[in-house]
Amino acid sequence: MFPPFPEKDALECCAQMLDEIHEGSLSIEHEGQISLERTNPAVMIGALVCRDADGKRVSIRTVSGNSRFLKSTKNVDGIFYAPAIVSSEQIRMALSENDGEIHALTEKICALEKDGGADSKMRASELSKKRTVLTTDSLKKFHALYYFHSLTGKKFSLREICDRKKIALPPTGVGECCAPKLLDFAAKNGLSPISMAEIVYDPNKNDAQKNLESVPPCDPRCSIILPDMLGLEILYRDESIVVINKESGLLSIPGKIEKDCASSRLKKLFPNCIEQPCVHRLDMETSGILVMALTKDAHRNLSMQFQNGETSKEYEALVDGVLPKIGIRDEGEMELFFRVDLDNRPHQIWDEVYGKKAVTRWRTMDVESYTAPDGGRRFVTRVKFFPQTGRTHQLRLAAADAHGFSVPIIGDTLYGKCMPGERLMLHATKLTFTHPDTNQKMTFNSPAPF
Repeated sequence: MFPPFPEKDALECCAQMLDEIHEGSLSIEHEGQISLERTNPAVMIGALVCRDADGKRVSIRTVSGNSRFLKSTKNVDGIFYAPAIVSSEQIRMALSENDGEIHALTEKICALEKDGGADSKMRASELSKKRTVLTTDSLKKFHALYYFHSLTGKKFSLREICDRKKIALPPTGVGECCAPKLLDFAAKNGLSPISMAEIVYDPNKNDAQKNLESVPPCDPRCSIILPDMLGLEILYRDESIVVINKESGLLSIPGKIEKDCASSRLKKLFPNCIEQPCVHRLDMETSGILVMALTKDAHRNLSMQFQNGETSKEYEALVDGVLPKIGIRDEGEMELFFRVDLDNRPHQIWDEVYGKKAVTRWRTMDVESYTAPDGGRRFVTRVKFFPQTGRTHQLRLAAADAHGFSVPIIGDTLYGKCMPGERLMLHATKLTFTHPDTNQKMTFNSPAPF
């Protein structure tokens, strides 16, 4: 994951923690029994610098792992310690129901495998399947304990997040890294983050570690929960721009009724951001890469790039039919003319006289089987779109309109149909632009989540 906040100030807090640890005023205590298999004593320690409701600067400290937490003999004003999301006692209670039987099965399996006979191997295999059922049940009970507070004011369960992302069982340790502990504490206490950093602390190193390097939040675990905790999945961030992977169902800018959007969430994370950071938009139902500006100069520069066609965009879609069977070429370019339907906003309608020209290149990727939310299966076509212009609903119309494919994108609530539990199968997979400050070409990729 890309570090979601600037790291400099928090890294200085981490250096201060190391100094206190080595002088003995700060210690890492162990809650519960430490695994005898653990040979590496290194842990992650992290800091989050925030402002409270009165604008006062405060810092939060924590350490990775459910059984470890920081405790200081110094009572310093403005320093808080974030506890584990779930305590060791809660975990012990959740796992205790099956623990005895799991250990007994393990002993029997080991004995049977040691015997080595064919019957013993068969019996060991049967017991292993039974043990897997029990361990899976224990893991589900363990994961059910985890709830995370979001900086957007919401609260999510780990199960809810995993169900939405179609993750059957999340990796062990989700929620026990520093970043989720820090952000959860900040969200629960109404603190606004400024800077966050995590570093590796190895107690075997006697001298305070110099030239500290911050370690970004981990991909295997933190990438599952941090986007929900932050309200945005941040792919890149610096002092001028932020690139996000927008989720389907989230507006790019505030609507007439719905104010929650990518723009408002960005301003909550970065209070010094300009009033309107969006320089281009994705439809609410479309997911994928969106670049936003934090400064006026960056906004002006990026806006001109989009207006002048100096950016490059790619999208991926599932269209509801087999394009080769209806005579659609494998690749090509189309020019369509649309304007808003004044009697049925926001629908766009064909108008060769008054409509704006929308130019789209496409390339079919594959014909594949699609399983609908109701279990029904049908063949669909995966298509790459390369829009040459930036018109409203351009790609949805390129697929659905009679002047285009005449085959809508799956889940299109405006120009097709969307079943309960279905989403618009359109994702912005690639964006290339020139950085407004460095003048360097930047390309970002995001695989389609469908």
